Amino acid sequence: MKRLAALLLALSFFPVAALAQTILRYSDHEPLDGMRPKFIKDVLFAAIEKESSGRLKIEDHWDGSVATGYDALRVAGEGKLTDMAVVVPEYSAGTLPLHQLFKSFPTGPSGARQVDFFRRSYAGIPALTAELQRNHVVPVFLATGYPVAFLSRPPLDALTGIERHTWRSASFWHQDFLRNAGATPRSIPWGDAVFNAMRDQTLDGLMVNADSAYMLKIHELAPNILMARNLWLGHLYVVAMNRDTWDGLEARDQQAIRRAAESAYAQLGPVMDDNFDAMVGDLRNAGAKVRLLSREEVAAWRGATRYREVQAAWVADQRGKGVDAGPVLEQMTDLLRTTAGSD
Repeated sequence: MKRLAALLLALSFFPVAALAQTILRYSDHEPLDGMRPKFIKDVLFAAIEKESSGRLKIEDHWDGSVATGYDALRVAGEGKLTDMAVVVPEYSAGTLPLHQLFKSFPTGPSGARQVDFFRRSYAGIPALTAELQRNHVVPVFLATGYPVAFLSRPPLDALTGIERHTWRSASFWHQDFLRNAGATPRSIPWGDAVFNAMRDQTLDGLMVNADSAYMLKIHELAPNILMARNLWLGHLYVVAMNRDTWDGLEARDQQAIRRAAESAYAQLGPVMDDNFDAMVGDLRNAGAKVRLLSREEVAAWRGATRYREVQAAWVADQRGKGVDAGPVLEQMTDLLRTTAGSD
């Protein structure tokens, strides 16, 4: 009895919030050194803890220490190793087929308009959320990526210069775009293999999001760079929570997460714009030859990709697999058409 009394007395000195705190374990496949991971930790997670008055605490794990990017959807859905994870739809093409359509457009908005487009897509296309829920996760935040950049080892003054050269892209959409534009596409795992292929001159260029290339220092080997804000990547990072974990939260904590997401969304666009400008400056300072494409050049690239033919062929293929992607493609197309900065 004395021991129990002492324990109860000790517990009485702890704040009520500490006793009621819920720890949410988060997994991310990227290290904590890029814009997107830092934003999620410093802005989104901080806002969740603030909005919940400390009732929710994020235990964050980075650089694939819990799950790789290719395992994130499954691990989050199981809810054993983590409560939340960042899910990249491209890494789960078989289980998230409708999400693949985001990357099927060669041009689109950037910054705050890009954030708005993804949010309107989820709000207006219920099939996207349903696809995630079938995998036992709930989307709590939609983080986005930078525009596409073309980084070339040989001199590159215009996008027509990719013809008859070998270019790497991980996206099956972009591989078709490259092929239609006259290049030879290659698929090489991201990381040292890409750097080595460029160093060994078995690869001429990369079509990839600008920040990934910058972080891998590809510009040291491929210093000729063409970029534009509306060269669309369509890369989405879904911060997804295990559905049982979400359903088990108190209503006030679910509302706190929603408020935190709204607060983070308001900041994401300006942060992306500022970081894009800084990245272009850093590349130039490092000796890279960076040129921002004109509106007319971007329009010419859009035509060269023949993306509507690529989309139609993919939709037909999915129909043969029992996936009706046509209506979702139509809805996305309409949303992009009404989003400023998409062309």
